[in-house]
Amino acid sequence: MSDSGKQKPHRPWWTYAVPYVGRMPDLKPRQWHVLGLLSAAELFDNYDVGLLLLALKQIQEGIGISEADVGWLTGVIRLGVLPALGITLMADRIGRRRLLLGTVLGLTLCTFLTGFAQTPLQFVALQFLVRTFAYAETALAVVVLTEELNSEDRGWGIGMLGALGSLGHGVAALAFGFIEVVPFGWRGLYALGVVPLLFLAWLRRELPETRRFESHQNEHAAGSWWQPAVLLVRSYPRRIAALSAVVLPLEFVMMTGYTFAPKSLQEIHGYGPGAISVLYLLGGAIGIMGSLFAGRMSDRFGRRAVVVAGVILAFVSFGGFYNVRGSWVVIPFWIFQVFALIGLGATLKTLGTELFPTSHRSTASGVRAAIGTLGGVAGLALESVLYGITGSHAQAITWMLPVLAIPPLVVWFAIPETAGRSLEEISPER
Repeated sequence: MSDSGKQKPHRPWWTYAVPYVGRMPDLKPRQWHVLGLLSAAELFDNYDVGLLLLALKQIQEGIGISEADVGWLTGVIRLGVLPALGITLMADRIGRRRLLLGTVLGLTLCTFLTGFAQTPLQFVALQFLVRTFAYAETALAVVVLTEELNSEDRGWGIGMLGALGSLGHGVAALAFGFIEVVPFGWRGLYALGVVPLLFLAWLRRELPETRRFESHQNEHAAGSWWQPAVLLVRSYPRRIAALSAVVLPLEFVMMTGYTFAPKSLQEIHGYGPGAISVLYLLGGAIGIMGSLFAGRMSDRFGRRAVVVAGVILAFVSFGGFYNVRGSWVVIPFWIFQVFALIGLGATLKTLGTELFPTSHRSTASGVRAAIGTLGGVAGLALESVLYGITGSHAQAITWMLPVLAIPPLVVWFAIPETAGRSLEEISPER
């Protein structure tokens, strides 16, 4: 049959939310179904995260959070990644499907209750739990896609998951525009987020267990609850150490730089809140393509090459953003900053799940997320110290940029290439 007579690969309607123009992989209906359910959950996870950043001023006023307490309270919320490790460990024992359904239900309940928080302690406790379920959900989603997709499409699939999930920040930005119209303000916006999550939890009943996990359960006797963590340390200790040495310095610099971007746009470049919203909606729409682009390029050229290229782009974009002057000149640096941030995130999620076998793949994914978050918290702490020395957030972050030299060296010399290889070849059970 001629090329003109070949049918184009099936493309579900929801993939058009991201204007991807590259080759669409020919996935099976089961694979499209799994990708769609997981991407929808990722989108609403990011809605909650984005809403906190955008409505922080209104939340402060509503429950009496002082300006002096904002920093450490935000840091405590991010530490919700730590109990998420327990959920990912359980997923290696009782299955990915059950825990994914549980994380959506937990996220739904805690998001709803956040709208009723009356004190800073109640708000922080509920948002801490929201992050726990959200971190676990993302880690498990990546594991499921890694186990379900073909070796030549794993990078693309996880890139699509990241791109569609990032749209949640745009949804939050749109919802925030109605904060003065929606009944009960920011509380109402949290309540609205519950409706799609409940619908998604209902749909997730159809999510199948991965065949690799079912096969592993049939072939291996169940061990102790802690066995996945023990296997992670005993079977591939060099890999988890090398992966940590890549993820920690990246988040150390990039989470810090990205956190201070809105503040820099306002104080240095003269942006108002409206201009920042437009930049995040329009420029961010370009930036999220980094997830899909990096995913496809990593399938074609390898994960390690894409990580190295992404780190170089991050160094240039963060360095330029915090050192150029001019409200227009800074825009491309911000877009490439987002492009690098999201692209590296997708590639490292893929790499971090491929490197480990089915018996402890979810546990490894949780550890990677925890190490990255701790690196970001450490970066924010150091930035505060450097700010005290330099008197400038831009200068403090610029001084942190040389740390980005570490990840390319580690990924190139200490981590094996995984692109295009079967999971059993990359990481056999030991």
